Amino acid sequence: MQFLRRGSDPEPAVTVEERPTSQQAKGRATPSRKDAEAARKQTLKIPTDPKAAKKAARQRSSQDRATAQAALRSGDDRYLPARDAGPLKAFARQYVDSRISAGEFFIPVAVAILLLGFVKVTWVSEALVWVWLLMLFGVVADSFYLWFRFSRVLPEKFPDQSRKGVVAYAIMRSLQIRRLRLPKPKFKAGGRPVVRKS
Repeated sequence: MQFLRRGSDPEPAVTVEERPTSQQAKGRATPSRKDAEAARKQTLKIPTDPKAAKKAARQRSSQDRATAQAALRSGDDRYLPARDAGPLKAFARQYVDSRISAGEFFIPVAVAILLLGFVKVTWVSEALVWVWLLMLFGVVADSFYLWFRFSRVLPEKFPDQSRKGVVAYAIMRSLQIRRLRLPKPKFKAGGRPVVRKS
């Protein structure tokens, strides 16, 4: 663009460079939403056919579940499901597995009481009632003790992280039979590491 002064000889033109348009700046046109969606699916390798896409999604979901189950059995922290993932949950498992909990004996004792209940002997029936009451009291008392102790230890270990649901997670794990706990315990009662055979 040139600017000329009236009534005088024309002076050397001053050229003002035009600003490039957005298309010139990017060197390409902005893709449409349809094209962008197609490119995203291509990147994720999602088939364009709806039936094939659903089948691929089911396969991915099945593979993810299999990986998570394998991680639960092996204790691999990298592939644990969201419910068990994170350093707080790992610390909760270590804390619970390193102690003997009354809750882990609840189901075996309950099964034993159920079987002995078929014995038609008066003193056996009365003893079973007392054993059942003592077992219930022990589980409740141990759960409250775990809640009290763990609620004090957790903020000291993780002062700047959200601790929502971690105490309940620890209590629920303490109620499970040790052999059936998932992820598998890495510590024995007393804090000794579990040595697994490869």
